[in-house]
Amino acid sequence: MRTIGAAALAATAIIMACASARADIVPPFKGNDTGGIISTSLNSRTDIRALAANHCAQFGKTVKWLSIQRSYGQYSSFACRWTRHGIRAGSYEHPLRVRY
Repeated sequence: MRTIGAAALAATAIIMACASARADIVPPFKGNDTGGIISTSLNSRTDIRALAANHCAQFGKTVKWLSIQRSYGQYSSFACRWTRHGIRAGSYEHPLRVRY
């Protein structure tokens, strides 16, 4: 019984030593229904405001920017907020899907 336990422990140690956690890889755009982050590497290639507005509009929400970073290697963050329909008709509060 001890040899089986020792073999299982050794196999687990080998697997954990060879496999990496890969915690350092973050995609340039990541988000869910509450908000997300956008890498500054996308600033020169795409319109990040339209990207965030399109993402939040999928859930029927609007964008609230939390921080916009301009230096390389950092992330701009945004939150998706529920809209207040009926308060200001025709305002920018309504979600809008961006299409090119």
